[in-house]
Amino acid sequence: MESLSHPPFLSPSTLKLVEEAMAIEAEEAKAAGALGFMARMLVQATMPHRDPGSVAAWGRRNGAFSLVIQPGVTIDARTHLPLSIGLPYGSLPRLLLAWISTEAVRTREPMVVLGDTLSSFMRQLDLMPTGGRWGSITRLRMQMKRLFSSSISCTYEGEDHWSNAGFRIADETHLWWDPKNPDQADLWQSTVTLGHKFYQELIDHPVPVDMRALKALRRSPLALDLYCWLTYRMSYLHKDTVIPWASLQAQFGADYKRERDFKNKFSETLRKVLTVYPAAKAAPAGNGLLIKPSRTHISP
Repeated sequence: MESLSHPPFLSPSTLKLVEEAMAIEAEEAKAAGALGFMARMLVQATMPHRDPGSVAAWGRRNGAFSLVIQPGVTIDARTHLPLSIGLPYGSLPRLLLAWISTEAVRTREPMVVLGDTLSSFMRQLDLMPTGGRWGSITRLRMQMKRLFSSSISCTYEGEDHWSNAGFRIADETHLWWDPKNPDQADLWQSTVTLGHKFYQELIDHPVPVDMRALKALRRSPLALDLYCWLTYRMSYLHKDTVIPWASLQAQFGADYKRERDFKNKFSETLRKVLTVYPAAKAAPAGNGLLIKPSRTHISP
């Protein structure tokens, strides 16, 4: 395939997204070895896009379904008082979840081996290992600690039914990597053992995704959320549906104070998602998002 020239109206990042989208369309995910999975509950409602700070809990709502995340707690080495580890946020925990969920579905085992070295694991997430306070190694370790120590509560509130389930994504996490020597193999393997409830939900209701699409959209947590939700929603959509902006904001953009700001950001992000998932019939309407029955991004 000839390389694309750089049209003056396309930024380098947009051009790269278009090129990645062409590669995705050229070969099915399974044939390309890029078939991945996400847990349904974390597609219906998702994690924070930005750091919510030191809060006791954080959540989102999708119709009658709501998801609340509480941070893990440790003991401060200096004050000896309880200290919040913090909540996972941004693109990194989403990519982590996709990779770990995919491995669990592939192996049918709750214990996921992360790899012999930190650098080899990061390459699987399409990350370049960099050190320092704001380097990728520091940020990844922080998000892993936050994600795997958090507790999640899911609630369904119907007219005549109420149900709730609580769980942790990980029952055990062991990280033996040396951040200063990312290429050095350790004596013990780093592992994550998924919580029983989370693992069972993942095995019973996996949402197929294309890992190449996640990597192409990795700079935007909203784009990752929207892509996963669209391909899941299209798997059971049977008629044209308009989802009100207020409902979409509660599900995807609770951080925005004004609906207008959320609508603009959502519409901009939708265009990027449709670049890698062009079969999705979705478009902003005056009062919400119009979605029409479309094939899922992953063929059955």
